[in-house]
Amino acid sequence: MTITITTSNVNGIRAAKRKGIDEWVGKNTPDVWCMQEVRAPQDQIDPIFEGFAFEYATAGKITSPDGLHCANEVCRVKGRAGVGLLTDLPVTATRYGLPGLDEDVDSGRWVETDVTTPQGYEITVACVYVHAGNTDDPLKMEQKYRFLDTMLVRLGQLRDEAAHGGKQAVLCGDFNIAHTPLDIKNAKANEKHAGFLPAERAYVDRWLDEYEFVDVMRDLAGDIQGPYTWWSQRGRAFDNNVGWRIDYQFATPELAETARGFVIDKAPSYEARWSDHAPLTITYEV
Repeated sequence: MTITITTSNVNGIRAAKRKGIDEWVGKNTPDVWCMQEVRAPQDQIDPIFEGFAFEYATAGKITSPDGLHCANEVCRVKGRAGVGLLTDLPVTATRYGLPGLDEDVDSGRWVETDVTTPQGYEITVACVYVHAGNTDDPLKMEQKYRFLDTMLVRLGQLRDEAAHGGKQAVLCGDFNIAHTPLDIKNAKANEKHAGFLPAERAYVDRWLDEYEFVDVMRDLAGDIQGPYTWWSQRGRAFDNNVGWRIDYQFATPELAETARGFVIDKAPSYEARWSDHAPLTITYEV
């Protein structure tokens, strides 16, 4: 029995809807779908999520639109961040926000849900959006590092629960860090830019080494260049595949071992994109 988990930065849910995200949903209907940069108020998110539920029902994944569980956290800063999680799996609990952070700018960046697979396997899925940061703005870098430091506490808790027979966990999202030169087209030129700073990349080292999470896509793909998940809107970055891999699924070891394959659903052309990110879907046999 397999399940699919997708993470995708939608770059504004309202804009993505105008650009055809509904068509993508109708063709894919992942069992768990984590979205970042939703960037919309609740009263505008609800009808869009209802449309997604209709697509799931039409595809036969749920018997009625009420069968899709929706959880989202809206950022308290208008037009910023925002995360959402949809699933057709049974849900036992949902938690909003990263414990330990209460500033407005840190909201809309973390929601986690406990789901149960058809064979009774329990998983905690966290949908995460990390601050982008900006080396020209010390405050934004301070906000990013504060968020990353607080994340470590929760990662330790999830690791310990998984290691002692509890729920396995997977963190899905846009982490705004390219981990190694394999994850960015022009590594040397970006060593002093936010998203590829040594101090940022060291956090990913800790997640993998000290906290024992697995970068599932990299584990499946091996040591190859890319594949990337984000391309700048500037120039011809998309057409020339000058990208960054900043969207990940980090899983606890037992869950990571069940991963069977991944797809980065890069649009066929610049005009066909509904976001500047491509969805990353991983299939798990749990």
